[in-house]
Amino acid sequence: MTGDKILIVDDEATNVEIFDLMLSKLGFRTETAADGREALDKLRSFRPDLILLDNVMPRMTGWEVTRNVKHGDDLADFRGVSIIMFSAADDVEDKVQGLEMGVDDYITKPFNFTEVLARIRAVLHRRHLQEQVTRREHRIGVVESLNESLIFFSQHVRGPLERQLLLVDELAAGGGAPQFGRLAGRVKDDARAILAKLDALEQEIGDLQRQGDEIKAGDLSLEELHRRLAGIAAGATDS
Repeated sequence: MTGDKILIVDDEATNVEIFDLMLSKLGFRTETAADGREALDKLRSFRPDLILLDNVMPRMTGWEVTRNVKHGDDLADFRGVSIIMFSAADDVEDKVQGLEMGVDDYITKPFNFTEVLARIRAVLHRRHLQEQVTRREHRIGVVESLNESLIFFSQHVRGPLERQLLLVDELAAGGGAPQFGRLAGRVKDDARAILAKLDALEQEIGDLQRQGDEIKAGDLSLEELHRRLAGIAAGATDS
């Protein structure tokens, strides 16, 4: 079972029914739409990983859907969604235009299910690998932020401590009560400042650690990713 979500968009009901049935049997979670406008509504509610998108449709073409998804300000959260576009026209310029617009793959009709499934696997494979890279980069960013915080802490704690040492030396050299009172007051002030910085740092470190744990929990290993993809391939062979 893959768990990936696929939105199937085509005004030909037969194509929709076939893909919906076959992909569901292979463990994908599917949703369907009969035209471009319905596809954008389903995109917001279903939040798919991949869209199987027919180009020629009523109300809104596949090109228009792609333009909205990949370049529209109101759908900026969905720009990472993968798109495989179908078209009856085997036109090189159309394919180039689609790829430049952000389509991940382009399939010319007529097609067979085995070919489409192979392309779906390839696109999702690239998507998952990119997600892994993104997560690892995020984790590196968390570590770098933590290091910066520790450096900041070290720089701001060192000064007060060094001042305290100087005052201790001054007190030892003078030996008088006034010096002792002045030292006590400044030690208290510096100690409070250090404790405040420690509290802030500990809170930030805790937040960063939680973020790192959340990223790690959702981070598939490459072995697990390949295992899932192998499962898709096995399911396709069985079908």
